Amino acid sequence: MRIATINNNGKQTLAVRKGDSYVDLSKAAPDLPNDMTALLEAGALDKAKQAAQAAGDDAMIAAADVSYLPVVTNPPKLLCCGLNYRDHAIETGADIPDYPIIFMRVPTTMAAHNAPMILPKAASDYDYEAELAVIIGKGGRHIAKADALSHVAGYSCFNDGSIRSYQFKAPQWTMGKNFDASGGFGPDMVTPDELPKSVDNLRIQCRLNGETMQDSNTGQHIFDVETVIETLTEAMTLCPGDVIIMGTPPGVGAARTPNVWMKDGDVCEIEIEGIGILSNPIVAE
Repeated sequence: MRIATINNNGKQTLAVRKGDSYVDLSKAAPDLPNDMTALLEAGALDKAKQAAQAAGDDAMIAAADVSYLPVVTNPPKLLCCGLNYRDHAIETGADIPDYPIIFMRVPTTMAAHNAPMILPKAASDYDYEAELAVIIGKGGRHIAKADALSHVAGYSCFNDGSIRSYQFKAPQWTMGKNFDASGGFGPDMVTPDELPKSVDNLRIQCRLNGETMQDSNTGQHIFDVETVIETLTEAMTLCPGDVIIMGTPPGVGAARTPNVWMKDGDVCEIEIEGIGILSNPIVAE
């Protein structure tokens, strides 16, 4: 199943992809939550799928007419894994990590599919980062690696847009990763059964104005999804609706000569095999 959070006539609702359209669950299943976190907390993904399959034409919205919101609009946690591709660590001059490097984003940094990612007034070195987003469906603590994928509700695309000068003003990266509307997230959450193959073997790309800037495979993660979940839950409880952002492959703008930054008027696309294409225009603040 492919499920999105959308704005339909000023109201947030969940919508399930069906061919070239979406099924508005507020019409097909008005008893279900209209928020992704609440739907996952209720364990109601199967009910959403059944409702979409049975929906009539009155619940359909053409995909071209959909106004997207971030897949999870208010996640309990946005956890990011840094330097998680060996070649990316090498291109930045960093040591290869032997333990996952974790930092956090806040919800106000998210931008939906087709919504502007904002180039801030404060700096011009706005970099792209194609990343796999993992959405937790079942919470837990001390989750074993062998059980980790059973806690995943689905996957999406994330553009971990980074203001490099602010990222490296201090030893930790929080400021550079938390400018408002700096990170694209979407368009859909794709459940694991929809993937053409293992989540650890998906092509991942970034295109800036149609030019391929990053082209790799999630199999190049230093720490796979299962390991990151196991590691995080050594310290914290994961909750339904939490989002784990898995790190970016080589090819970032900061590692290029000359540097390549996202500018006002650009369009950045993140594509992950079997998951979809996230597209965002870049707009100056």
